[in-house]
Amino acid sequence: MAITVIRMLAVLLLIIATTFLIPSAFALYYGETIAIKAFLFPMLFVYVVAGLFLFIFRKKKNMRLSTRSGFAIVASGWITAGLLGAVPFLLSGTITNVFDAIFESVSGFTTTGATILSDVENLPKCINMWRVQMCWLGGMGIVALTVALMPLLGVGGFQLIKAETTGPEKGKITPKITMTAKLLWFIYLGMTVVQTILLLLCGMSFFDALAHSFSTLGTGGFSTRNASIGHYNSAAIDWVCITFMALAGVNFSLYYQVLIGKGREMLENTEFKVYVSILFVCTLAITFIIMPLYNNFFSALRFSAFQAVSITTTTGLGTADFDKWPAAAQMIIFSLMFIGGSSGSTSGGVKVVRWVVMSKQASNEIRRMIHPHGIFSIRLNGRAGRKDIVFNVTSFMLVYFILLAITTFVASCGGADLFSAFTASLALVGNVGPGFAMVGPTQNYGFFADAAKLWFSFAMLAGRLELYTMIIFFFPVYWRK
Repeated sequence: MAITVIRMLAVLLLIIATTFLIPSAFALYYGETIAIKAFLFPMLFVYVVAGLFLFIFRKKKNMRLSTRSGFAIVASGWITAGLLGAVPFLLSGTITNVFDAIFESVSGFTTTGATILSDVENLPKCINMWRVQMCWLGGMGIVALTVALMPLLGVGGFQLIKAETTGPEKGKITPKITMTAKLLWFIYLGMTVVQTILLLLCGMSFFDALAHSFSTLGTGGFSTRNASIGHYNSAAIDWVCITFMALAGVNFSLYYQVLIGKGREMLENTEFKVYVSILFVCTLAITFIIMPLYNNFFSALRFSAFQAVSITTTTGLGTADFDKWPAAAQMIIFSLMFIGGSSGSTSGGVKVVRWVVMSKQASNEIRRMIHPHGIFSIRLNGRAGRKDIVFNVTSFMLVYFILLAITTFVASCGGADLFSAFTASLALVGNVGPGFAMVGPTQNYGFFADAAKLWFSFAMLAGRLELYTMIIFFFPVYWRK
């Protein structure tokens, strides 16, 4: 197992290191020599070390990948990516504290978008590009990218995709998992290109258009502007970002169904219908609540839709400080932090389908009280759902709220008041980014102690990998043969 893990980690690091060329290219264009030591030196170092490991184990082919080693590869891969992503911050001098750099890197890769930086506009262009690029890479999944690019590793890619993919049900959209990974990344890349073009047409520079496309579709929330999307004060830019944030929160396998002419699959998908309904109802409700602040319905709708979609999809970009909205509007935003986007999307959070399962099961329990001898089952997508999904969702929710409680405690010990600490835990475990009060949309996480930031990094990774992939190593059963 150890050799398999080492080989996969080596390939994953090679791929991530190769992506250092993108911020390096922008550094070259803008005359930032800082990229040489921040990106090119560590890239060459990874090439040498990872290449050496691959050369040593080159004769080990077609090694069988067990479920245990699959978890080890994904967990160690994400941890290693977070550590490698911190290197450019440290070498460039942008962030001098190791724990701050790790927090920023993990926040990027997990698409959380929580930051310790207060002034991103004065960062070097290459560093800002790296921040949003991490969001984009982590959105679709760094392990999925590895499986898509390296199908001849001799390992079972499906085990890896299962450990990284979000949602209670995991499957293939094509017979071969490598082809599935390639198709999902192709769709993802295509949407990124389209959004970049639209933002260019709306007046953004190419750098900002690409950066915010990375951040939007990765549902990462990092921005190149201190005021986020609100900096542009453009209705056109807002609506483009609203559209693509909402699209990023949809299960990407549904887009494949649309491409092959099976659009009804999307229209009949239970999670998709509930997801759209949540966005519509909450946006409309917030619009009427905040209308007095914005003088007219359409302005209120624009700001309401942006914040509602941004929080639901766990993107975290902003155009308004919802911390200053009326309490009723804040309550809706607060509730949306519990939900998240769809399974199989780039969004974090609990996921809509889990709330659907829980609500349907609650309804069945009420019916069972009235009809004790009745047989009831939940129905998803017009079909009866398996009973084990209910057990899966119930256990997930329990672990999720335990992790929220522990993270709230850590944040409280770190100096935050109780409400700030709780919303910080929601924002970190759910990969949302901004919370309320001390961690609100205009604040940052820089004031927390180093130990707290280290735990926050773990919480973000656990949230991104659906909890079990990170916590399974703490159970003795994993280590037993």
